[in-house]
Amino acid sequence: MKLFRCQACDQVLYFENTRCERCGHVLGFMPEASELSALEPAADEQWRPLAAPEQTRRFCDNARYEACNWLVPEGSNDALCAACRHNRMIPDLTIPDNLPPWRRIQDAKRQLVYAFQQLKLPLANRIEDPAHGLAFDVLADPPDDTSPKVMTGHEEGIITIALAEADDTERERRRTALGEPYRTPLGHLRHESGHHFWDLLVRDGGRLAECRALFGDDTQGYAAALQAHYMNGAPADWQNAHVSAYATAHPWEDFAETWAHYLHIVDTLEMASAFRLSVQPRVARTDGLDARIDIDPYRARGAGELVKAWLPLTYAVNSLNRCMGTPDLYPFVLSPPAIAKLDFIHRLVHRIS
Repeated sequence: MKLFRCQACDQVLYFENTRCERCGHVLGFMPEASELSALEPAADEQWRPLAAPEQTRRFCDNARYEACNWLVPEGSNDALCAACRHNRMIPDLTIPDNLPPWRRIQDAKRQLVYAFQQLKLPLANRIEDPAHGLAFDVLADPPDDTSPKVMTGHEEGIITIALAEADDTERERRRTALGEPYRTPLGHLRHESGHHFWDLLVRDGGRLAECRALFGDDTQGYAAALQAHYMNGAPADWQNAHVSAYATAHPWEDFAETWAHYLHIVDTLEMASAFRLSVQPRVARTDGLDARIDIDPYRARGAGELVKAWLPLTYAVNSLNRCMGTPDLYPFVLSPPAIAKLDFIHRLVHRIS
């Protein structure tokens, strides 16, 4: 993510903000311009963005639930914004307890769609492409304990995420039970979107042979591979070639985990660049841990350029987290084979052979 500036008072703003705390202006995000703008009221529930005053906008219909701050362009008949038009199923919002976790998942979804827009990835929704369009089902667990709980997953462009994943207590319980170092709603969405874009960019994009050379033979039985992973765990040397233990379960999961890590990296580096962060440890005898984060990660020349900035940054922020007694921000290790897989993802999203 990046920083924004209030056009009325120059206050620094963040992607999630809905009101400027200095001047009080209502804020709205214009996805077509990647701009968060201060707004002036106009007629008929329309708003005039100070960043583009020549046209009025209106808020996505989900703004009434305080679950979206994106704007719909003038002249559009859509009730929902470019991000929320990917919603296929949402939880029952007449149940008060469903609203706070749904808002958190909405925040993560908009952050995900923002990244896809920056990468210029295909973003057809289910109406535009009923067979393969990207859609989100956010589902609450059934009220009775005898019915199966919602499973987060992906199938032909439909990403299902359990509403319970936005409950900190329940998510931590699941993370601990599965022995995971990291588990967030945004992480789930990034991972599951990897399966979607594997279909679009690898399977249907003519890159199967190249992908299999790095990630392995995806034709091996998926269900059996997952069962074996949950029974036996990851190989002891999994860090030598994978970004996570779960990535060893099957080549599809390796791809999805690597895809998610690529999105972790570009999103975080964009914010680090916005703050002009630099890393230069005082005690280091060489410049191997030095980095000045001044790149546009969405326009990087390759994964090597990203990793060169990413690794020193993670060493620094992990150390800061430990000072606060909290887990590492990035509890992973990137081996040379894992970096090679990240480079494949980079070349894939940028259409580089």
